[in-house]
Amino acid sequence: MRISRVLRAPITAFLSLTCVVPPALALPQVPSHIDPTEIWISGAAVQGGLVIGRVPQGTRSLFLDDAPIEFSPDGYFLIGFDRDAPVQAKLIFMRADGSKIERNIAVAPGNWRIENVAANITGGAKSSAEFQARRSAELAQIEAARAVRSDSAGWRQTFIRPISGRISGLFGAQRIYNGTPGSYHNGMDIAAPTGRDFVAPADGVVTLAANDVFTLEGHLLMIDHGMGLNSAFLHASELLVKEGDVVRQGQVIGRVGATGRASGPHLHWGMKWKGARIDPKLLLPSH
Repeated sequence: MRISRVLRAPITAFLSLTCVVPPALALPQVPSHIDPTEIWISGAAVQGGLVIGRVPQGTRSLFLDDAPIEFSPDGYFLIGFDRDAPVQAKLIFMRADGSKIERNIAVAPGNWRIENVAANITGGAKSSAEFQARRSAELAQIEAARAVRSDSAGWRQTFIRPISGRISGLFGAQRIYNGTPGSYHNGMDIAAPTGRDFVAPADGVVTLAANDVFTLEGHLLMIDHGMGLNSAFLHASELLVKEGDVVRQGQVIGRVGATGRASGPHLHWGMKWKGARIDPKLLLPSH
């Protein structure tokens, strides 16, 4: 199975885009009154959100604007909306008979805050020169890991929190590091003491386990959940899995730390769907 691109919001009259929390380990239930020849979508229609949909029977291919979107053999697809996604998009269903269905998508804006962080903007690097020298190789490893596409069905599950604790950093917030503006925060921070275990939020395949400390991410762990959806866990003190490992939801995969650019021990959980950064909190039943 696989996935696709970024999409969003109220799709039209017969589409209900209210947030539906799926049952554990299962996709959201398609209402019985929805005809299989109709489009069905369930999810949070916001910047930073993810939706699950089902293509109409007879669909040959699916596009978000000009980008192809994969769907599973049973017709399901995912679409993630970046923090800065455009407020309008178009979903195009190409049918086997040559006809097509187009739907305009309205993307609701997020509500972002400013956060001040007492940490060096270059993280574990002692200078800007050292940061620049190390960063390109780190980014190459991250991009290679994100390019991995596995057949994991973790994307079908109801995600769980990788660790309990206070949420100390919000997705989408503009970060100020010791007075210097940085990029927006691309994940959710959960405060926890060094050494506490964290678990896989869903099934997946480990695509990167950085035993060398990255400048910003520290010990970085990345997991592919299938269909283009992946998780990244930053600042760990120890990683308990290795690249290529298949992990199951709830399995201990690492321990909390403060490696890389961190003001104290915590777990940073970031998620991406293809090129779109999404808010992990929006995938949790309790959000």
